[in-house]
Amino acid sequence: MRLALIGAGRIGRVHATAIAAHPEVTLAAVSDAQASAAQALAERYGCSVLPTDALFEDPAIDAVLIASSTPTHADYLERAARAGKAVLCEKPIALDLPRTRAALEVLARHPVTCALGFNRRHDPQFAALRRQIRAGRIGMLETLSVISRDPSPPPPAYVTASGGLFRDMTIHDFDMARWLLDEPIRDVYAEGGCLIDPALGAAGDIDTAMITLVSASGQLCHISNSRRASYGYDQRIEAFGSLGMLEARNETETRLRFTGAAGQIGELPHAFFLERYALAYRRELDDFVTSWREGRPPLAGAEDGLEALRLAEAALLSLREGRRVALDEIDPSHATSAGESP
Repeated sequence: MRLALIGAGRIGRVHATAIAAHPEVTLAAVSDAQASAAQALAERYGCSVLPTDALFEDPAIDAVLIASSTPTHADYLERAARAGKAVLCEKPIALDLPRTRAALEVLARHPVTCALGFNRRHDPQFAALRRQIRAGRIGMLETLSVISRDPSPPPPAYVTASGGLFRDMTIHDFDMARWLLDEPIRDVYAEGGCLIDPALGAAGDIDTAMITLVSASGQLCHISNSRRASYGYDQRIEAFGSLGMLEARNETETRLRFTGAAGQIGELPHAFFLERYALAYRRELDDFVTSWREGRPPLAGAEDGLEALRLAEAALLSLREGRRVALDEIDPSHATSAGESP
């Protein structure tokens, strides 16, 4: 696969590292609105810098990885589809449902391999958790608890471009809930506030939230989010069922734990997502390449992006109106009947 990267910022550099390490992928070109960033990345990996127009017109480029700012995702995704190029797009596709639906309609008219950047599906612990839930190890799944806490809040200016906590951060947790519960979500109830950084509140966002999801059969999922964790990047999941419990725990640098007369001492979690999910990003790229080569659906696709955004919109409505929101209230004409993934 000859792949072009759009976006040479922080997440673009993460993807470039994964691309360079993959034996079946060549980084063919880099494009970025900031020419200096694109040039620096291109020099590091020995590829060319191309304007986006040239990138989509180049017949030698098989695929595009979209790691640019969120407001550009949908346009670039549509251009890739129309050009017949496979596409791996960072989440979310867009910050609103009508624009997301429009992009999916373009994909329907111009079918290409399209993967969405829900990298946590590719994390080894979370993947093993799902396999064991589906294999019945804990019996009937009854409750799911997802904890996701960033080490520190983003700058207030980030809120506008990212869409806020639910669309930017919690959207990963919404996707994990859909993937692990493996059945449609029926109801959403959210509470939240600005407990950490008043500047985020002034920008129209929250930094702390708790969300309850209820599945079609009555399974309960609780999501706990915070923009601050003094001890590092906190990423844990607990699945509780009729026969027991499964826990996905925080990753550390070596996983070593010391035990002595004074007690037990473990390592702090990884500092942030770049370290915590480095392997997941590599596995995400491998799944994308394999999907393209074999003509099968990727582990996370565009429809998953739409459904996660529906949950984010339901959570926003619940927070605003202080009530439980039925997911059918959110974009009901496009609701899907199942959350099944490969």
